[in-house]
This record gives sequence, structure tokens and C-alpha cells, in this order.
Amino acid sequence: MKIALLGTGFGQAHAGVYAARGDVEVVMFGRNPDKTAETAARFGFAASTDLDRAFEDDFNLVDVCLPIPLHAEYALRALEAGKHALVELPLADNLADAQRVAEAAARSDRQVFVDMFERFIPANQALTDAARQGTYGRLEQLTLWNLTAPLWPGASLGLRALPLEAMHSDMDIITRTLGKPHSIDVTTVARNEDSASIEAALRYDGAFARDSVSALMPMSWGARGGYTATFSEGVLESVSTMGFDGKPSGALTAYTAEGAREVELAPADQYTAMIDHVLACLRGEAENEIAPASVLDALELTLDVDRLVNGATSGR
Repeated sequence: MKIALLGTGFGQAHAGVYAARGDVEVVMFGRNPDKTAETAARFGFAASTDLDRAFEDDFNLVDVCLPIPLHAEYALRALEAGKHALVELPLADNLADAQRVAEAAARSDRQVFVDMFERFIPANQALTDAARQGTYGRLEQLTLWNLTAPLWPGASLGLRALPLEAMHSDMDIITRTLGKPHSIDVTTVARNEDSASIEAALRYDGAFARDSVSALMPMSWGARGGYTATFSEGVLESVSTMGFDGKPSGALTAYTAEGAREVELAPADQYTAMIDHVLACLRGEAENEIAPASVLDALELTLDVDRLVNGATSGR
């Protein structure tokens, strides 16, 4: 399978997965010739600065890891060129463009995938399964948290970036377990333009959710996150950590009237699992679980949080 990987920034996360496979041929595309050549060589890929080539050559899949405002445009361009598309999250920086991609994908015989990598984290799968199946009764309270140091040089994690860059995955978990809220309140702290914290409180009939993200932690902290899901008949608690190697570790515990027990989870790297799913779908071995239509509720909620944090002039 021939893949056009657009972007040398976060595209490196996808590049590492492709480089470990023997069944794909990848060309990395970027705008800076030196950076593109250097990054592509590190993964053993060919390099190009001619982005038009990604839509003209015989690529099967266009993997879009460009800046957020370009996501929808390049996904639509891939469909128009008869290519499948994998789009880094979020699908778009506004709901209208996201809906256009979803509608175009529904009309096309090509597939579009959105990198909702959190859906492939085993602890998150356990939560959504429990909520859907009623394993521990009705979900009444959901608290998610993600506290990180600035582990990505040059990346801003200020108030303008955090909603779409850091909260979108949590909003996906919330909408998949509780649906859309009746109201949202946000509280923020900004150390500077690139370091901030946001807490969002979401209300439902008979339930509530809270999501806290922070980029105020020192480097020695690394990244830590998790959730506490309180059901009518038990609690699921997930805790994970990530250091400089980018490899997460974590644990999931179930608390019920019978006591506490560790829930065994299959080891999984979320990006590898996501790309495995995409390629399985393209081989006809699986149904698309990260199609554009499936992310619209989470994106709408994320954009609502963004407007509360940054106002109508946020540019989104």
C-alpha cells in the first residue's frame, strides 16, 4: 500500500508506525526541503516538497498531518482525487467544514478516517463498553484529567491551543458515554501564551462530567492522565503516565460492592492500533470505526468549549 504522509511535525508519530511495517511504501511531504529530507531519511522514507504529487501519483492513502485549518481542505482534495484519507484530529476547526467532509465521504467509494487514537486505548474502550452495556449500572459522574509538561518543543499549549489540541479526545469520550450536555462552564488559568490550564464542567440530567487539562507541569512530571467513572453500581478508575520515551503505562481498577480488582488490559499502542485499523479497513477486513460522521458530536462540543475559553474572535 502506497501512502502519502503530509507533514513533518506530528506526522512523525504516524511515521514511526509506518516505518515498523513491511507492507507499506511511504513518501513524506513537507514544505521545508531540508527538514523534510532529514525527517524522511530518519524513517527510511522518500521525501518531497511537491504536495500536489500526493494527489496525482498512485497513492492509496493520503495521511494529513498538516496544521488544523488545512485538515478538511486536504481530506476533500484526497476524495476528489480518488484517494482514501487519514486526517489527524480534529477533522476541522469549524463544524461546517467537518460536516462537508462527512457528507463527501458518505457519497464517495473512498474512505476517510479521523485519528481518534483515544478510542484504541484499552482503558477507554473498557469505559465506553461499560457505559454502553450497563456493566456497572448507569454512568452518573465522569471526571477526566490530563496534566502534562511541555514535552513537544515548539508546540504551544496555551488557551488558544488547548481545546482543540488537548481536550478533543476527552470530549469524544464524554459524548460517546453521556451524549451532549445541557450546559458547560469553564475555568482557566494562563501562565503565558504557551502554558495554560482549563477545566470544563458539563451538566446532564442525573449526571455530570468534568474535564481538566493542564500544561503547567515541570518537565520532570512528564505526562499523566486518567479518569474516574462513577456508575450506580461501581467505579472504574484509570491512571496512566508517559515519560520522555513517549511510551505510556497505566492501570485500570474496578470498584464494586464485592471489592476492588485490577482489570487486565491487553497491551496496545494507540497510534499503532489506530493505523492497524485503518489499513485493515482498506483491505476490507474491518468496518471504519473512526469515520467523519462519528466525530461530529465531539467536535461540536470541543468547539463550544473553545468559544467559551477564547470567545467568538478565536478564529475558529
